[in-house]
Amino acid sequence: MKVDVLTCLTVAVASLVAMVTGGRSSGRRRHKEIFLGENSKFKFGGRIDYKLKKQDSTKTLLIKTEQLLRIEEHDFAMRPGFGGAAIPVGIDVQVESIDSISEVNMDFTMTLYLRHYWKDERLAFPSHNNQSRTFDSRLVKKIWVPDIFFAHSKRSFIHDTTMENIMLRVYPDGNILYSVRVTVTSLCSMDFSSFPLDTQNCSLELESYAYNENDLMLYWKNGNDSLRTDEIVLSQFFIEHFRPSSGLAFYSSTGWYNRLLINFILRRHIFFFMLQTYFPTMLMVVLSWVSFWIDRRAVPARVSLGMTTVLTMSTIITGVSSSMPQVSYVKAVDIYLWTSFLFVFLSVIEYAAVNYCTTLEEMRKMRRGKLPSSFNASQAMAFDGCFHDNDMELTPFPRAAQGLASEPPPNASPQRDPRPSEGTRLRRQRSVRENVDLLVSNSYMIDSYSRLAFPLSYLLFNTIYWSLYS
Repeated sequence: MKVDVLTCLTVAVASLVAMVTGGRSSGRRRHKEIFLGENSKFKFGGRIDYKLKKQDSTKTLLIKTEQLLRIEEHDFAMRPGFGGAAIPVGIDVQVESIDSISEVNMDFTMTLYLRHYWKDERLAFPSHNNQSRTFDSRLVKKIWVPDIFFAHSKRSFIHDTTMENIMLRVYPDGNILYSVRVTVTSLCSMDFSSFPLDTQNCSLELESYAYNENDLMLYWKNGNDSLRTDEIVLSQFFIEHFRPSSGLAFYSSTGWYNRLLINFILRRHIFFFMLQTYFPTMLMVVLSWVSFWIDRRAVPARVSLGMTTVLTMSTIITGVSSSMPQVSYVKAVDIYLWTSFLFVFLSVIEYAAVNYCTTLEEMRKMRRGKLPSSFNASQAMAFDGCFHDNDMELTPFPRAAQGLASEPPPNASPQRDPRPSEGTRLRRQRSVRENVDLLVSNSYMIDSYSRLAFPLSYLLFNTIYWSLYS
């Protein structure tokens, strides 16, 4: 009897302890849940329920979006309205920058925002507030988008930092805006016949790769206002204007395609080339004229000056040619450089003629005995410039007639001379040989004529050159 009573008491005590312990632990869990719920409500402003915290809301949103746009119900490998009329796709472009223009490669690099507008009723969705939905590149891969490419492009890429720069905006009625930021390097056929006083016309061409004009019709969304540009500043060019245009491209195997063109005209800044090419060339030509004022017997001075100007002009021509494409026609800068080089070369040839005539003159004087026997012509020609013409006895100008009879005595009666008078002989035209002999006998006259002829000729050349190419 006592055992039964003890057993009953033990069971009762154990039950009481279990009830007390269970109540406390459940109370603790309840208080913890309440504390976390209030804390999460305070942290997120009451928008997230604690019981939904363990659920993935992004997956839920993605499923709802695909169901809303009915992406799984349609085959987006086909264009909208397949089998019917061509789908119109509007285009507008905002040019962000022209990164580079290369004359050597004949191309340009441009960064732009390319926007497409079309309507796909398969993506229409019901909306009470008529608001659009915006997505990124992850949804673009699941729907149909126009396959626009850049004709005559060398390289192009879509910017992907930090994500692909692609935006898709879908409206409730099925209208779509698709925008992409792209950098493209495209060919530009340049004409350098007037370089560096040239104007280049380049164009960026867009068209569909797969869909011809029967399936897809490209057009500028807002006409001439479809092309917008930011403030673009280039180092060597001035952009006169941007102009959109359109046309058709024909391929023999696939047919006609709509093509949109972005034309822009570039006018080159001349000031850079004036500082780097034209002004140095002018200075070298003028420097070559200094030799005309140096004594003709100062051989080292005049030869070194002439060779220096010739080599400097060769360096300028080589530097300009290395930065230009190897074209088969003559450029405007080539005409100016080679003509200037010719003037410098002629100044060296001029001194060679002066030196030769001076040598002949000295040799004639030696044969006539006009120079002392101790005079060394070679040493005089290599003098440093301090030797002057008045240090030697120069032969006077030759008389107009040689071998004339001696003057008659004063008491002789005057006789009529049938030959022309002295004045008549001085006015007659000299032969070429006489002019050469006169020039050899007076070689200093070559320098005197060159001091006037060279500057006037170069001034005439510059007048004609700048009037033609400016």
